Amino acid sequence: MVAGEASGDLLASLLMQGLRERWPQAQGHGIGGPRMTALGFDAWWPHERLAVRGYVEVLRHYRGIVAIRAQLQQRLLAAPPDVFIGVDAPDFNLALEAQLKSAGIPTVHFVCPSVWAWRPERIEKIRRSVDHMLCIFPFEPELLARAGIEATYVGHPIASTIAMQPDRQAARALLGLDQERPVVALLPGSRRSEIEHMTPRFIRAAQLMQQRQPHLQFVLPAAHGLMRAIEAQVQNQGGLPGLQIVAGQSHAVLAACDVTLIASGTATLEAALFKRPMVIGYHMNWLSWQIMKRQQLQPWVGLPNILSEDFVVPEFLQDRCTPEALAQACLAWLSAPDRVDALQSRFQQLHLALQRDTAQLSTHALEKVLSR
Repeated sequence: MVAGEASGDLLASLLMQGLRERWPQAQGHGIGGPRMTALGFDAWWPHERLAVRGYVEVLRHYRGIVAIRAQLQQRLLAAPPDVFIGVDAPDFNLALEAQLKSAGIPTVHFVCPSVWAWRPERIEKIRRSVDHMLCIFPFEPELLARAGIEATYVGHPIASTIAMQPDRQAARALLGLDQERPVVALLPGSRRSEIEHMTPRFIRAAQLMQQRQPHLQFVLPAAHGLMRAIEAQVQNQGGLPGLQIVAGQSHAVLAACDVTLIASGTATLEAALFKRPMVIGYHMNWLSWQIMKRQQLQPWVGLPNILSEDFVVPEFLQDRCTPEALAQACLAWLSAPDRVDALQSRFQQLHLALQRDTAQLSTHALEKVLSR
């Protein structure tokens, strides 16, 4: 297995739990994170080595990433596994899967690359690389079938780990937050490049919110290994009195908050499953942005908006991602309870559509692949 970032580590760990029930003696190795290693996964490299987003950022780390992939490919070809499962990280995994598939090793990819939103030309690469795709969104298998790619809708595993009605009071008690004062969650991302680009903007936005509403509470969950980088960014912006930075615990933070200021990515879907209003922001290297926006197929970037086919939550990207705009949009949610109620109703329907027994459905799909 290869999981390339924090969200992939979570998805892979949930999948591993189902695999262990079906095959108790199964052994896993490759690239993963702390959740996977806690289940006995042998991580030859930590997932942080691959957690890079943006074209320019990838170029900076290109030689190291390619070297890891070459070493991993060599090890897997020398001692072929029963199946290779690439978890997300398509730029890394699809090229590796193509080589393994050509050598006769069954390949499964978990999380269909978003060919319906970006870079549709990747569908040909998927066909060459993947024996079976495990899809987390219900519309994807039909799209892949039209291209001759076998796929199974397995639901989104995170949808089964989040309660339909999250307990805000319990989460606040766990985090030591005041039950009566509004809570703003700051989620600047789980990649180092995101921390560099997003944390300063989010902290400045929080400072503006605090000036206008001093009673607000702010909490920021730091992804594994990024606590010091985040603390340094906060200090560089002059600090934020009362900000609570916690190690991990992003789900508790989302359950506790009234609104979240959040970087575009998988975390936005998690926020939707927690039924929390959000403001999506994203900023990256200028050249990376110029390349990406030319490949965008839909008007939305945030997953809640893509799945709803509507701007149900605001998005502020690149030049529009200013502290002033972010702060104003967050405060607007806090003053509009009727709007929040309507959003939560939409998010509940989304939750129901994504809630499946992912581990069991994935295991059945893997059985078919292994029985060939």
